[in-house]
Amino acid sequence: MSGQHPQPDPMDEDRGEHSEDEFIDEADAEEVVQVDDDHPMEEDEELLLENDSSAHFDKHTDSIFCIAQHPIHPEIIITGSGDDTAYIFDSSQAASEKPLLPKSYETTPQQSKERESLPVIAHLDGHKDSVNAVCFTSPRGEYAVTAGLDGKLRAWRDTSGNLAGKSWQFLAESQEVEEINWIATCPSSGNEENEQTQNVVAVGANDGSVWVYRIDAREDSPEPLTIISTFFQHTASCTAGAWTPDGQLLATVSEEGSFYVYDVFGSAAAAGFTSSAGTQSVVALTVQDQRFAVEGGLYSVAISPSGTFAVVGGAEGHIKVVGLPRVSDTSSTKSKSKGKGASGPSGGAGAGTLLASLQAQSDGIESLSFSSPPLNLLAAGSVDGSIALFDVAHRFAVRRHIRGAHEESAVVKVEFVQCKTNASSAGTSPGRPWLLTSVGMDGVVRRWDTRGGTVAAGHGLLKEWRGHLGVSENEEGEQAGGILGFVQGDKEGGRIVTAGDDGVALVFEE
Repeated sequence: MSGQHPQPDPMDEDRGEHSEDEFIDEADAEEVVQVDDDHPMEEDEELLLENDSSAHFDKHTDSIFCIAQHPIHPEIIITGSGDDTAYIFDSSQAASEKPLLPKSYETTPQQSKERESLPVIAHLDGHKDSVNAVCFTSPRGEYAVTAGLDGKLRAWRDTSGNLAGKSWQFLAESQEVEEINWIATCPSSGNEENEQTQNVVAVGANDGSVWVYRIDAREDSPEPLTIISTFFQHTASCTAGAWTPDGQLLATVSEEGSFYVYDVFGSAAAAGFTSSAGTQSVVALTVQDQRFAVEGGLYSVAISPSGTFAVVGGAEGHIKVVGLPRVSDTSSTKSKSKGKGASGPSGGAGAGTLLASLQAQSDGIESLSFSSPPLNLLAAGSVDGSIALFDVAHRFAVRRHIRGAHEESAVVKVEFVQCKTNASSAGTSPGRPWLLTSVGMDGVVRRWDTRGGTVAAGHGLLKEWRGHLGVSENEEGEQAGGILGFVQGDKEGGRIVTAGDDGVALVFEE
């Protein structure tokens, strides 16, 4: 890990009861774990025969590039593929037949029956190139949105009487760019005062532009798909974006190494934060600042649960931590936002400040995820096949570095099991915030226990699920296979649904 920038520790709100003078105990120092390729399997010789899935969806005819789940009915899944289409299906309808295995793996093929694919709820077409980003809108999943390499953004409306996600009708489309790289749903609580954040999505394009849309099919709406903001600061492809938990700020990164935070709804301006000189952003960091520069670009971004800082991941394992304006306390009503400044920590005194520079891994950071409170962990998945766990409450000390977490294959995504906010009381439900799920190009799903006391027993690896082909060479000599994404919001992470490069979505039950 590289030396951290010598700034005062700004994590007062994320560290809980820890003080700045507290040091890390010797026992808490970095743990480097080399995972055996065959662990925890007991019979190595049957490794290739395993299909641990309880159900599958195989209607796509090309790689599944993206996957998302419904915010109210998490069993409802949407997938987008290289076959230029998207599908919506119900992952809870597990088939009764035994898992389907390739015939060469069956000991008695004549006695085996093929398991039927999960049925299609909706077939979303209309794209002329790969669908590489999908989502449902927040807070009720009224709309499904697809985006593609054809530059089209297409929206479908849930026509189910109770918004059950079982019936969908095409609504509208927009095409403003050549290619769309990603979609990010704006978080929304559904409260009347936060109506401005409802059914809002942001997209990032290959030309570096960022577009924010509102989807509204009500009769009094002027347009069902309306552009509410556009940003043009990036000078190369915009690779990732993330909203703050309150849905007020949007953070984006680019392959030319820049990082911008946009005040989409004006809450930061109302709280006294001004835009960076010559930009439309309240935070702007580029490679011109040598402390922030990452040669090779930035490819991932995540926002802390408190919304007070962002982490961005880039080439060669570089991670940067940047302070954000704190506007959530001032955005609930317009009257409260007036007169609030940026003088204190809760007002964003560290906004735009480079708080830390980390480098525990050797290749690109593909995925970043924060644990739910009361844990203070950040997980980073790398192309080098490793997962690094950083302790946010102790100046981002490396708690564990799991080398070979996915053998020699790239880690595509890491995600903590999130605890749902309890609306009736402060805090969150107990849940299992220490559980971390990861997928890689080896085609394996792995579940980790990130609590330090469990490392001696199985290196924290609790379970793994197999069924995807993994990386292999096709007839053209190209590498194909692996898992390109997953969702795990159902049953507190008890059901995982994957997006396979082999064109199949698999359902794994804990």
